[in-house]
Amino acid sequence: MDQRDVKDTLYEQLARIGKAVSSPKRLELLDLLCQGEKPVDTLAGQADLTVKNTSAHLRVLRGARLVRTRREGQRVYYRLADEEVCSFFLSLRALAEKRLVELREVVRQYFTDPEQLTPLDRQALLDRVRRGAVTVIDVRPEEEYREGHIPGARSVPLRKLTGQLRSLPLDQEIVAYCRGPYCFLALDAVSFLRDHGYRARRLEDGVAEWKAAGFPVVRQEGALV
Repeated sequence: MDQRDVKDTLYEQLARIGKAVSSPKRLELLDLLCQGEKPVDTLAGQADLTVKNTSAHLRVLRGARLVRTRREGQRVYYRLADEEVCSFFLSLRALAEKRLVELREVVRQYFTDPEQLTPLDRQALLDRVRRGAVTVIDVRPEEEYREGHIPGARSVPLRKLTGQLRSLPLDQEIVAYCRGPYCFLALDAVSFLRDHGYRARRLEDGVAEWKAAGFPVVRQEGALV
């Protein structure tokens, strides 16, 4: 091949990634898989897709080498090919937020808490957790908590929050987090807690953002990752 052919081939390969992530739903699936391995039916429910459509999107992502699979009985589980895929997604999101005023407006309208004027400082929060001065709750499903969570965080899935309300301290601030800045679970949890007299705030980070910032993440068995 001549030099032009070589360059065309190189950029054609790069374009495979661009084509794979050109779908909003495939981007959402990558975001969900940043939380850990999931079976197709779970991904379908969380992305509000049929299993058939979810499988089709995942095949595209797999064709671009962005995800991997394993089979357990009749169920097929998907995971990111490696941590760099999640880093790529976070970088893409950060670039979009910087360049697209339309995206920033949606975030401002739906994810900005008027009662939370300043973002939580990660190191300060971690120090408060270690001192027992704040209660951090992870409101994602339990299986995502087991895949990795912020040190000291309690697993209180949103669907179980009502039943576990009395176990949360009224005299201490509660910080809730979920899957990152575009996740509604923590927003709903904070609203519910405030309605019941708790001092509650939302941590914009999910585990992926927390880890990308260089802070430790704990797996269920207690190992730092």
